[in-house]
Amino acid sequence: MPHLLHLDSSARRSSFSRELSARYAAGWAGTRTYRDLAAEPIPVIGEAWTEICDALLTAKITDPAHYADVVETPEQKAAWAVVEPLLNELLEADVVLIGAPMYNFSIPAALKAWIDQVTFPRMSLKGTAFVIAGARGGSYAPGTPRAPFDHHERYLRDFIAGHYDVDDVRFVHAELTNALVDPHLDARDGERKASLEAALKAL
Repeated sequence: MPHLLHLDSSARRSSFSRELSARYAAGWAGTRTYRDLAAEPIPVIGEAWTEICDALLTAKITDPAHYADVVETPEQKAAWAVVEPLLNELLEADVVLIGAPMYNFSIPAALKAWIDQVTFPRMSLKGTAFVIAGARGGSYAPGTPRAPFDHHERYLRDFIAGHYDVDDVRFVHAELTNALVDPHLDARDGERKASLEAALKAL
């Protein structure tokens, strides 16, 4: 039975990215693991984590099943205790679903902390699919004035495909969400509604 790892990273309890990711998850026919990275933040990596990475490179270990072989010191063991459950959840997934709003042209710190914890040298997730349910306050679609500032989809696509060697990375965005609160975007609320409707339909 296919397994879904569902992550949310919005600081808002009620958010567009959460609504979108929930829509996808509601149609999932297999098993599911859920993590709310904002409600239960993952700690940032420390020096012991970097020591584990260095040891993996030195030992030429690329199989996650043997990552723990290089863990030696008490500090490294404490770091590995954080990593291990997160890594197991990722490796068990057939599809990774990420609710990821755009914050300051990029991704939330909570999501970046998770990425850092579960990413190791020459690590491949080939065969795993990723679905990113995004939300942006403005419009960053290709051809728009703000498209060059999109370090949200571009970062996630480049990282997931480039480092993890993943072929299937899909993005669905609700744009112009700030039209609900920013008077300067009042005239574009129709576009916001259309974007949300199209994203929900796609998911």
